[in-house]
Amino acid sequence: MRHVAALAGVGIKTVSRVMNDEPGVSEATRRRVLGASQQLHYQLDMAAGSLRRAGRKTLSIGLLLPSVANPFSSEIHRALEDTLAERGIAVFAASLDDDPEREKALVAAFLGRRVDGMVLTPIARSQAYVIPEHSRDMPLVFIDREPVGIEADAVVTDNAAGSARAAAHLLKHGHTKLAYLGDRPDIQTARERRRGFMEELGRAGVATASVPLRDGLHDEESARLAAHELLAAENPPTAIFSSQNLVTFGVMRALKERGESHRVALVGFDDFTLADMVEPGITVIAQHPERIGKLAAERLLARIDGDVAAPQTYVVPSELIERGSGELPPSD
Repeated sequence: MRHVAALAGVGIKTVSRVMNDEPGVSEATRRRVLGASQQLHYQLDMAAGSLRRAGRKTLSIGLLLPSVANPFSSEIHRALEDTLAERGIAVFAASLDDDPEREKALVAAFLGRRVDGMVLTPIARSQAYVIPEHSRDMPLVFIDREPVGIEADAVVTDNAAGSARAAAHLLKHGHTKLAYLGDRPDIQTARERRRGFMEELGRAGVATASVPLRDGLHDEESARLAAHELLAAENPPTAIFSSQNLVTFGVMRALKERGESHRVALVGFDDFTLADMVEPGITVIAQHPERIGKLAAERLLARIDGDVAAPQTYVVPSELIERGSGELPPSD
């Protein structure tokens, strides 16, 4: 900064005002300082500045997602960035890979970098290990899954209700031989989606003990193999509910490989790009990751700004989108 000041012929305080976009500097001086900073390839060091800034803010937050490669996670990431960018806050994102130990290690890493807050999709059995930091005014917002062992804001989807809606939809179209393909049962959302689906079948008089269940499907390939197994059975299902987008991709591939895309009904949880471009289009229970991300960012900003209201869980409703696959009638 001293080099920039010398080249521009101003004081260090003037350089600081220009780089922090503060008032009280003429336009001519501002242009001179910016020109000198470009010539010297100078960039404001936000971390160093935070050591002097009131409240020691770093203008950064940590975002921990199951996988930044998953379309659902990436949409949440973008919504958070768009909202926080208006305040000049940077988002540092990392993938948990649904590994409890990785969750704890990444939380520690972000705390070590003095982020101003964190948005986290939890996988560990309990998040009580964060209580010491949270009690020292570290703002936390949980997304997609509610925390255990700690009171904090959470933004989630109506997982059980959405899955119940999928079951009711398939029943309405005449299906009684249904199958459920789900994610790992240690994941909160997977358990809730399974519960909602099975309870709706029970309410409709379907013998749930006879419904084929395949849990622990955490990627496309495991879901593809499970779907092949079910469809090759002596009494195969006429309809399948897949509880997350990667599982849906695996089921779609299995149906195509067997030539049964127009014979077996499919409803998936999570919408995805080009779901309306395949034939038939894929009927889904659509979450709204853009709303989840925006609401999480707003709650985090409120906490950073001093909101001390009791923590709440905010539920973003899902939506049934009919595209054809979930409206196929039972095959003979």
